[in-house]
Amino acid sequence: MNGRTVLERFPAGGPRGSWPAEEFAHARRLEGLPAEVVMDLATDMFLVIVRAGAAGDAAA
Repeated sequence: MNGRTVLERFPAGGPRGSWPAEEFAHARRLEGLPAEVVMDLATDMFLVIVRAGAAGDAAA
């Protein structure tokens, strides 16, 4: 296990001035999930994740 739950994936080549991964993570944080954005270099994708243990059962 890598200790995280991937909530959503976004391509790194989004439109100029658009930050869909950050916007999605922000909306999840407003819902109470400690979501964060990380880059997966192998797939060239931004991942919105919740780390294991950060939200109780949300990462199970």
